[in-house]
Amino acid sequence: MRETGIRSKVSDLYDIGIKSAEVHWNYSPAEMYEEILRKKEGVMTDTGAIMVDTSSFTGRAPKDKYIVKDKKTASTVWWGSINQPIEPGIFDEIYDEMIKYLYAKELYVRDGYAGADPKFKMKIRFVNTQAWQNLFCYNMFLRPTNEELEGFQPEWTILDAPEFTVDPKRFGIRNSNFALINFTKKVILIGGSGYAGEIKKGVFSVLNYILPEENHVLSMHCSANIGNDDDTAVFFGLSGTGKTTLSADPNRKLIGDDEHGWTEDAVFNFEGGCYAKVIDLSKEKEPQIWEAVKFGAVLENTRFYPGTRTVDYKDTRVTENTRVSYPIHHIPNATEPSVGPPPKNIFFLTADAFGVMPPISKLSPGQAMYHFISGYTSKVAGTEIGVTEPQPTFSACFGAAFLPLHPTKYAELLGKKIKDGAVNVWLVNTGWAQGPYGKADRMKLSYTRAMIKAALVGQLDNMDYKKHTIFGFDMPTSCPDVPDKILSPKQCWNDDQAFYASANKLAGAFIDNFSKFEEFANEEILAGAPKPNLEFA
Repeated sequence: MRETGIRSKVSDLYDIGIKSAEVHWNYSPAEMYEEILRKKEGVMTDTGAIMVDTSSFTGRAPKDKYIVKDKKTASTVWWGSINQPIEPGIFDEIYDEMIKYLYAKELYVRDGYAGADPKFKMKIRFVNTQAWQNLFCYNMFLRPTNEELEGFQPEWTILDAPEFTVDPKRFGIRNSNFALINFTKKVILIGGSGYAGEIKKGVFSVLNYILPEENHVLSMHCSANIGNDDDTAVFFGLSGTGKTTLSADPNRKLIGDDEHGWTEDAVFNFEGGCYAKVIDLSKEKEPQIWEAVKFGAVLENTRFYPGTRTVDYKDTRVTENTRVSYPIHHIPNATEPSVGPPPKNIFFLTADAFGVMPPISKLSPGQAMYHFISGYTSKVAGTEIGVTEPQPTFSACFGAAFLPLHPTKYAELLGKKIKDGAVNVWLVNTGWAQGPYGKADRMKLSYTRAMIKAALVGQLDNMDYKKHTIFGFDMPTSCPDVPDKILSPKQCWNDDQAFYASANKLAGAFIDNFSKFEEFANEEILAGAPKPNLEFA
């Protein structure tokens, strides 16, 4: 085995059977650039970022993710279509095949950790066959100092080989690609997919199991920032709702853009970087992300303007899921370390296309738990093949694909923390609140920013509120820098019957979706459900 780079004191992979590989240890970004260009894995853009393709996989493959079902996980994991079981023996066979494949390969090994709070730091060793994916790991996870690398002993190991596939019939899995998590052996195997997000979300899935189950820490799929008064704000939301955009506030410091833990005395980032969508990225709309796409950043599946090395962010020839990863220090106002006090305000973001949800409303703890479990937003025409009219979509806890435990576990922990900390919870509709999609314009970003600012500085504390007839939210009747009329969706419709028809339809979708959680939900959570208006049913 030939080794190059800054070595870990545990300087080889003999203990897992990889004995003849050429191993590059803990390379710097500049060294990784040399490797990426040498191996022709990517090209440089005119801003200094590296641009790569993720092969045929331009997103995660959630149906090809499996968790080993053994004594540790059999009675604790929320088994089903999201958490599919695989037998320990099958995992071991795939592991052995993968080790044989890696035996004499050129490998990139990186030691890092997840969890900016030292009490909950998880040490990870990443083993990659592709240089650019190892740079992705450098960007996305926390980077040990040279002193910390001395004697580094990983708690978890991730083996990632996009070129390695298996016979699905032999192993009883769906496809030749796979992502396997073994909580007992503390190993993640990823094969057949070149999408680096599988690495990131594999680690998140592990933390989503360990932190709530073993440490009573709430793990969250959210962004977070902090103001000058040490007031932390947390933003939950599915793709397209504005989670990254709204948390990237030049007047507040960024804690992180995607994954966090909430302890008794802190909110801390799991990661050391950001993984942002760049479709239609512009300097005007998202200046911080725009400036972060520089040397060290990795762009995925983007394309150049013809004859240039300038990225055309409107180009969707490969996918609409174009992305960039960069270390968090590319954001000038990122806080270091990525830790803040417990939140004073939580924002649930939704892009409601039915014109039913208010642009901002305040939730009770019961409503907060109910809507946290629901994780609602909507798809609009053109976002997916076959979607011709708005459709509600739900993802438990705003990240169902990464939840090994039952969603009510996370919701009850959230509810306790909200009550203990007297936290304000706001539902913010970044979609259509003045009428439905196709008949009204989407909410102006300037209005949404004004409402969030008002909530953060306490300007909504003493406003008058009225109840949403169907969903029971408390809606402020006025907000600085926002027209009063748009704060009430029904008032904007000017047609009560049409409004209630749309509201009842959406309420029914909520109730149908929640039926699979009812058995495990307490009375307070159930009381947060919408109540259709039978007069207009």
